[in-house]
Amino acid sequence: MPTGAHETRKMSHGRYREELSTANSFDANHPGYPMLTALPPVRFTGAQILRDGALQRRSLALADGRITKGPLPEVDMRGYLLLPGIIDLHGVAFERVVAPSSGTASDIRRCLDLTECEAASHGVTTAWLALSWSWEGGIRGPDFAERFLAVHAACRDRTGTDLRVQIRSETHMIDTANRLLAAIRRHAVDYVIFKNHLGRAVEALRAGPATVADGAFRDAQRFERRKAELQVLLAREKEVPRHLCRLADAFDTLGVRFGSHADPDGETRETFSMIGASIAEFPTTRRAAAAAKAMNDPVILSAQNVLHGGPRPGCVRATDLIAQKLCDALASEDDYSSLARAAWNLIDRRLCDLPRAWSMISEAPADILRLHDRGRLDFGRRADVVAVNAETRAIEMTISGGVLTHLSHEAARRFAVVPRIVALAAE
Repeated sequence: MPTGAHETRKMSHGRYREELSTANSFDANHPGYPMLTALPPVRFTGAQILRDGALQRRSLALADGRITKGPLPEVDMRGYLLLPGIIDLHGVAFERVVAPSSGTASDIRRCLDLTECEAASHGVTTAWLALSWSWEGGIRGPDFAERFLAVHAACRDRTGTDLRVQIRSETHMIDTANRLLAAIRRHAVDYVIFKNHLGRAVEALRAGPATVADGAFRDAQRFERRKAELQVLLAREKEVPRHLCRLADAFDTLGVRFGSHADPDGETRETFSMIGASIAEFPTTRRAAAAAKAMNDPVILSAQNVLHGGPRPGCVRATDLIAQKLCDALASEDDYSSLARAAWNLIDRRLCDLPRAWSMISEAPADILRLHDRGRLDFGRRADVVAVNAETRAIEMTISGGVLTHLSHEAARRFAVVPRIVALAAE
């Protein structure tokens, strides 16, 4: 633990696991993954806390991984904002870590560990990793998805951050329906998004091998084979609606939340809504977003779209939809830091006040995925807390389910009292 003001450097996540848990018990099958326990009972004082839609000057008490009441050992957090932990509904940052690897179990475990460190350092306490189930193959194909899900299930209870899996299912993967449903049942996947990149891929292939972004398909022989595979999938277009309806029925039975990705128009959004795919993730036009809101379907936009200052080619500007109240939540895509930065961007541009902007990355995502134990700093809820330096806006502490997953700078010095808290709790 830090013992003075000079030890304010950022601690490694592995060291958190060793020093900030009140107990560490290791599973022999997964060395390096301790069973984490929550911080001892503690009360944070002096900070401004986001509660009931407003910043309030009051204390925040945590015990047994929950928000609680009562006199407890104190940590002075004057100069900080204590905000609900960030909930990310769609992140693909993990692909950067695992892409160069062979996809073995050890590679995937390392990927999950590094992804958790990155997410926690940016205030994320719950995150859905957007795992593809696609004809693209490699790290986006069903074989890799099944390996990833198996390793994720084995490691999940050994991480402080609640890392979950969203499956991005390509609409034309008709012959893998049974396999997909079996994987969802086996690993209790709770979130699926339908996406259709087939048409775009076929269009890209028409220009010839030299223009293909994926270097693996610049070889003429492999290029022609991939082109033929996509044409076969495209020829089964009429089978897709029945396939999606079958999956939708199964998802309803399993209690899986599901939606669609990148709806281009209101008609597409309405079609998906009619089969129960009620979440509109990254709609590309105002009409699609407006159709979703007209049907009371939540709209999720990219935090990076907010930060780019303009829409991506073919996409509506996120800030325009937010100004028109056509957005419920933001998601990270491939950069966890974009979530908090987007919230502050909206505040600075006076498109939202702090309670609404932060709700888009905490309370609203929790409501969309029906996680009623988080997203707000209320008594009895899960202890998911982010400490933001009020002057610099830097995230200096993240607590997920009562487990300290990130600590840096001045907040680390404040936590020099933790050994004393542990001693007091034991008395």
